[in-house]
Amino acid sequence: MIQQTGYSKKVMEHFMNPRNVGVIDDPDGYGKVGNPVCGDLMEIFIKVGDEKIEDIKFRTFGCGAAIATSSMITEMARGKSLEEAMRITRNDVADALDGLPPQKMHCSNLAADALHAAINDYLSKKQKH
Repeated sequence: MIQQTGYSKKVMEHFMNPRNVGVIDDPDGYGKVGNPVCGDLMEIFIKVGDEKIEDIKFRTFGCGAAIATSSMITEMARGKSLEEAMRITRNDVADALDGLPPQKMHCSNLAADALHAAINDYLSKKQKH
């Protein structure tokens, strides 16, 4: 892994022009995670059809890296099957952004965790029906 001190162009692009920002009313799945140390808070909302993520939105309170990773994970997960989306790892998010500075890696952890939480929420609601 490349030791990085600044942000890549991709991180800056997703921070300055984040994709899929917002809330889905009545989502099929909802995930919320936070990091009490840095104060970042991330929410992901998903709509599922045919066991695929048809729509995905996020709301993030945090640093530029947290916003960029939230934006990137929504791009990575859209259109994927739930199984494929569950396989997106923390490192996948960082790699897709051409890396993150070591002190910001926890931000990519939040993005993957929020996505997985939203999928697990959907699956647990589905089991109850």
